[in-house]
Amino acid sequence: MKVVTVSSTKGFNKEIKVPGDKSISHRVAMFSLLSNQKSTVTNFLEAEDTLNSLKIAHTLGAQVEWKNKVLEITPSKDGIEEPSEILDCGNAGTGIRLYTGLLASQRGQYILSGDKYLNSRPMGRVINPLNSIGAEITARDNNTKAPIVVRGSKLKNFNYESKIASAQVKTSLILAGLNGDGPSTITEPELSRDHTERMLKGMGADISIEDLKVTINPLTKPLEPLNINVASDPSSGFFFGVAAAITPNSKVVLKNLTLNPTRVEGFNVLKRMGVKVEFIEKENVYEPIGDIIVEYNELNAVTVDNKISWLIDEIPALSIAFALAKGTSVVKNAEELRVKESDRIKSVVNNLKLCGVKVVENEDGFEVTGSNSIKGATISSFGDHRIAMSFAIGGLVSKTKMTIEDTDCIDTSFPDFFEILKDVGGLVS
Repeated sequence: MKVVTVSSTKGFNKEIKVPGDKSISHRVAMFSLLSNQKSTVTNFLEAEDTLNSLKIAHTLGAQVEWKNKVLEITPSKDGIEEPSEILDCGNAGTGIRLYTGLLASQRGQYILSGDKYLNSRPMGRVINPLNSIGAEITARDNNTKAPIVVRGSKLKNFNYESKIASAQVKTSLILAGLNGDGPSTITEPELSRDHTERMLKGMGADISIEDLKVTINPLTKPLEPLNINVASDPSSGFFFGVAAAITPNSKVVLKNLTLNPTRVEGFNVLKRMGVKVEFIEKENVYEPIGDIIVEYNELNAVTVDNKISWLIDEIPALSIAFALAKGTSVVKNAEELRVKESDRIKSVVNNLKLCGVKVVENEDGFEVTGSNSIKGATISSFGDHRIAMSFAIGGLVSKTKMTIEDTDCIDTSFPDFFEILKDVGGLVS
């Protein structure tokens, strides 16, 4: 088990480029299988989770080659091939849930599994919706946990109304609907991340969006290949946005991020708290791309109770900002946090208490009363990279050293995290 200690920094002014977006990189690997031509990709995230999705694409028949940092994915001319081995998703919830939807309507049998953390996480959230539209999927523990067995076949069209706003649930259903026998619809209570709709439409899929309803028409031919430069990941950049927000005399310019509105809400919350935030759009093909500038300012408490699906990865880092804000910040309507890499409500609350922060756990969120400092502590990542990185950022301003146990999980999404942390002045050992 890897243990890392972080000490405080005096302030910084840096320009940072974080790795390629994790959500988009997962989708690149999968969506390339829906074409019959070579997809070309630059800035693909080379982290454990996304490389596992790429390896699965290869196992399903695609030829995968790297040429001078350019990724080329050439699918099998016969389409997705039935594998002779288990598809290992590692620690990636996005990987296993989206592949389950993709394979549900492809002929053949597929087994998806992962590491001990992934195989303990809830999978009924995609299995139940997919089975309700005619898919044949079984799993361990009464169809709630991996390994997952998918017996794929062509599905009938469907109309599904989701009770939760989840990009993973929505995408799994969209991918299943692409191979249906007629138009299908998915309605959600609030708009979740929409990378899937944007990318598939860019590849030529017949998908329309009206308010909160997505209509999917089945494919009549293979999609066009991807030719994409994956934007840098705003969820990864957000940790350093928070670092600038909480560290006096600090400013950071985060370069070439996706500025998709469903991905930058965390920065908007910082802005509401009083932080200086500026968005600079530079291009817009599959996604709007540009820079985000974050500059320290005095923090004030805030209530976060909507657009939770846009903040599911950012709330742990925001909790560090809450701990240093004037007043009591409240997160609610966020039950979804309990079914991520860890129970993020419990993980955040337990660790903030260890850091001497006044915090109250609620069923759907938590309340944090801020002060002008936090103390260092020995905290657990709970196998969740977002928790580990959030409290490492907290170490930049803690009175004493912050020690984070079990940081191996960071390699799943952001292998260069600690190198960038050192670059902004953090003492890392």
